[in-house]
Amino acid sequence: MCYLEIGRNQLMNRVKLTKRVVESVKPGKADLVFWDRQISGFGCKVTPRGKRTYLFYYRTLDGQQRRPALGVHGRITCDLARTKAQQWLARVALGEDPSEDLREARAKPTVREFSERYLDEHARPKKKPSSVKSDISNLNNHVLPALGKKRLDLVTRIDIQRLHAKMVGRPGAANHVMGLLGKMFNLAEKWGLRPDGTNPCRHIEKYPGRKMERYLSTEEFGRLARILNQAEMDGSIFIGAIRAIRLLIFTGCRLGEILSLKWDYIDFENKRINLPDSKTGRKTIYLSGPAIEVLNSVPRVPDNPHVLVGRFDRGHMTRMGHQWEQIRKRADLNDVRMHDLRHSYASVAANLGESLPMIGKLLGHTQAQTTTRYAHLAADPVKEAAERIATRIDSAMKGKKAA
Repeated sequence: MCYLEIGRNQLMNRVKLTKRVVESVKPGKADLVFWDRQISGFGCKVTPRGKRTYLFYYRTLDGQQRRPALGVHGRITCDLARTKAQQWLARVALGEDPSEDLREARAKPTVREFSERYLDEHARPKKKPSSVKSDISNLNNHVLPALGKKRLDLVTRIDIQRLHAKMVGRPGAANHVMGLLGKMFNLAEKWGLRPDGTNPCRHIEKYPGRKMERYLSTEEFGRLARILNQAEMDGSIFIGAIRAIRLLIFTGCRLGEILSLKWDYIDFENKRINLPDSKTGRKTIYLSGPAIEVLNSVPRVPDNPHVLVGRFDRGHMTRMGHQWEQIRKRADLNDVRMHDLRHSYASVAANLGESLPMIGKLLGHTQAQTTTRYAHLAADPVKEAAERIATRIDSAMKGKKAA
């Protein structure tokens, strides 16, 4: 059990500590400590500059001396300091070390401090750069303004509910923030910064998702093709953007996969693209005739490995939102996003009678329930499916009737 012990030289100044007594002590050339005659270990230190600090002295079970501050006079009353000292005295009698507990509590990170560890030890090493960028944006715009200063182990479900409720007008963003926080607090438990089973995101329901799929009709494919052809002829749209859109249409790829595409990834002989890394890991894209035709129209830039090069022939294209905005406006497709070209590719596949596993293989889906079903599919049927789909789209874009 912890026991109290005050040195003999400290027993000299034993008084009943009151507000009047504390304020009446005149500062000396050195620190003066006065101890309360009623509560052993409760004292007040007066510095030469007149600062008066309440403290509590005790020894731990292993004999270590502790003299933590209870508060500065003026910020805390003498009566409140006395009550706190009585509480700590009871804890010491039970063998506890309240000063160490306080130190450990103060050492617990805030949500802001923990977010840096989350990014350094989890997000950056394990997630795609685009996902890390999204995490940083959600942290800076939503999480840290609401919870950044709060101690990580003191965040409650009510805190999360309040944040979630504030984002009711942005359900998609709110759900992403909930996913981010859920992962962060799971890691906090794993890393010993919160007790197991205390994730405050549990039992908070996400907002209903909004279906964003939009599929182009045959007539819309033709209209889009005419605008692309016109833009290529008059030079009103950057040619790289036009080629990127055509490749999106004929492959069903994600935008990032096309913009970062390198010549080394393309196997023209076997009509496929071998992506070493994508959103779902390694991925094979099977090329149709229309897709190869687009690739063959792209000139290679010396010393640049990318298919769609950036400005001044450096690096690769990184964005094309402005160009797509112009194109879809001209084609009267204002509600169509670039990602809807991928949905449209899948829609055409479904209308042609392709099976769901085949569509998943073409698009590179890797859901756990369907991965084993994809494994037995040979490349030839997938390649044939890619050819049929892209040919049908190409016919629509050229105004030809489907055979």
